Amino acid sequence: MVELTSARKNIARHITRPVVQLLAKTPLTPDILTWFGFLIAVAAAVMVASEHLFAAGFVVLFGGFFDMLDGALARLTNRTTRFGAVLDSTLDRLSEAVVLIGILVFYAGEQSFAGTLVVGLAWAGSLLVSYIRARAEAIGLDCQRGLFTRPERVVVLTLGLLLSQFNNALLIAMAVIAVMSFFTAGQRLYHVWRQLKKAT
Repeated sequence: MVELTSARKNIARHITRPVVQLLAKTPLTPDILTWFGFLIAVAAAVMVASEHLFAAGFVVLFGGFFDMLDGALARLTNRTTRFGAVLDSTLDRLSEAVVLIGILVFYAGEQSFAGTLVVGLAWAGSLLVSYIRARAEAIGLDCQRGLFTRPERVVVLTLGLLLSQFNNALLIAMAVIAVMSFFTAGQRLYHVWRQLKKAT
């Protein structure tokens, strides 16, 4: 699992490096990028709610890429701040929530009970994954492990939207996100428990 976390970071670093090097030459700050990423999520949510699912898939994918830029820019330009970290985490959660609300509106319009239920479970699971890490790190523990974190959720959601013309593709994607998010939450809880057990 440590190797998976390291692999995610290496992939993100290689993908973002050329763009971040260009951004470092502009007046843009990491916080501006964070806010812009949130606006991309709002645009995606509006597109999903208005049933433009295929186009929304590309916007979600772009937003996922953009989400990696603010932290990378902060590190490259030595402008990392504690407030910036809190703002990034806050808007990450809000961005994910906004997109899921858009999907809820879509399923409500379709009068799909299964769809609204699965989206609600996916929302709860994704919040748990993030909350457990935040709570563990607040008491000084490492909690970056987990099989299915935000990048994986973005990829699966993007696939669900892009393949939405096929029957139940989005519903299947949301179900995968829900199941795997709760699984990852369990992984993180177990990891925290093991660390605390070793410390006693």
